[in-house]
Amino acid sequence: MAKAKKSPVKGITTPGKQQSMRPQPDTIRDGYRGSGKLEGKVALVTGGDSGIGRAVAVHFAREGADVAVLYLCEDADAETTKAMVEAEGRRCLLIRGDARREALCRRAVEATVKKLGALDVLVNNLADHVQRERLEDISADQLRLTFENNVYPFFHITRHALEHLREGGVIINTGSVTSFRGSKHLIDYASTKGAIETFTYSLASNLAERGIRVNGVAPGPIWTPLITSSKSKKEQKEFGRDTPMKRPGQPSEVAPAFVYLACEDSSYVTGQFLHVNGGGFMG
Repeated sequence: MAKAKKSPVKGITTPGKQQSMRPQPDTIRDGYRGSGKLEGKVALVTGGDSGIGRAVAVHFAREGADVAVLYLCEDADAETTKAMVEAEGRRCLLIRGDARREALCRRAVEATVKKLGALDVLVNNLADHVQRERLEDISADQLRLTFENNVYPFFHITRHALEHLREGGVIINTGSVTSFRGSKHLIDYASTKGAIETFTYSLASNLAERGIRVNGVAPGPIWTPLITSSKSKKEQKEFGRDTPMKRPGQPSEVAPAFVYLACEDSSYVTGQFLHVNGGGFMG
């Protein structure tokens, strides 16, 4: 099992760096054509420096949205995301910091509105995990940090975003296949994703009368920096082979689900999860 990598941010152990991945994840397929589905919209994507978050930011930009990206400390990755968004002719605001801090979540929302002029779509996407063989190996500190990083920011940033989201606004939460089928080696992580799942259902019900839709995407095994930073070389080679499609997915194969949930095509969809997992959960 891969040794958890240290981070300059206390408590967060595995901030992935996409620039060093081999092979590089596919962010957006060459043939993807934008059609103005998000023209004039402003989105805030947490964990948008790499992986699924980067793919969402770039797809949103190709569909016409300006994008703010909240990220931890991976500056080079974040700058690449910004360049990709700007190459689509859209604005990109980078916001650096630890989203476990509520003050940072508030500042991210305020900066998005101030610099980009509005907030129409919030994507809660950031996450971290550390594999452990047994429940007894998950320390009290790890349990606390996993929930503080994976769940608390969803509450904090959403609460402040609701000061600006209006009727027609959209919130999309990144869940995981692990909350639906469990995970032998990621018990605490899967539990946080279960919390995000029920948060999504509950918030959708709460905000329906305000005309704000809340949905989620539950990816399966996707080739992202979080995987390479937490798995051994041998585990990486086997990653995704236990799905019916016998391979991991690419961020480019997940992001279109976020586009669908963010645009008017899903105007009658709320309180739902889209499963993008190669058939990895058929229950």
